[in-house]
Amino acid sequence: MRIEIEHLYKSFSNSKVVLEDINFCDEVTSLSVVGPSGGGKSTLLRIIGGLLSPTSGSVTVDGTKLVQDERHLIQYRREIGFVFQQGGLFHHMTGRENIIRPLVSVHGYSEKDAADRADELLTRFGLADDGHKLPAALSGGQRQRIAIARAVAPNPKLLLLDEPTSALDPEYTTEVLNMVSELSSTGIRFIIVTHEMGFARKACDKVAFLQGGNVVEYGVSQEVFSSPATPQFRQFLGKMFEWS
Repeated sequence: MRIEIEHLYKSFSNSKVVLEDINFCDEVTSLSVVGPSGGGKSTLLRIIGGLLSPTSGSVTVDGTKLVQDERHLIQYRREIGFVFQQGGLFHHMTGRENIIRPLVSVHGYSEKDAADRADELLTRFGLADDGHKLPAALSGGQRQRIAIARAVAPNPKLLLLDEPTSALDPEYTTEVLNMVSELSSTGIRFIIVTHEMGFARKACDKVAFLQGGNVVEYGVSQEVFSSPATPQFRQFLGKMFEWS
């Protein structure tokens, strides 16, 4: 999937500039977006996903420019899978129902086909015994894994994950990252905002380092992590691994 970003700016009503003249053009298979808090990572992900409009600039996905019109964006969002920090499950529905309902209501699946797809994914990801539970009865890791299953159920052309492990204990973090890595091996394309540097280095083909609303460094993950080209990324990695 080719993503092109040209002169992208985003500021909010308080006049704070969150993204400043971002330019990017590359084929994306598995991309991690890393950097300090407040650097614009989540904002960039939401713009790519059509959830947030840029102040100026453009995003083009596989040759089609995102038109900032709600009718076009609704259709575009149907082709994108989203996973957020807290999963965003419907609390009054079981895990299984959380997967089924969007397939029926948004993607036009029949009830039977949606149920079959939900059961397939729950079994595949080791959640078959937990699908009947409400989110409150699930562990944090289980909730995020069901959120990922829901996101990939309609076979999106791109999966976007915004710090899916930020609120999880280490054991649950591993569960979720292993699931994302397994999905990557099946060919699903994804962009993940993460603070897990080991995952960004080992499981993602490319990495983008954002700081102060700019892409400061970008390249092949193994190369960038082994030999950072900028002092900003070297300093960031030093802080991240200070107690490792």
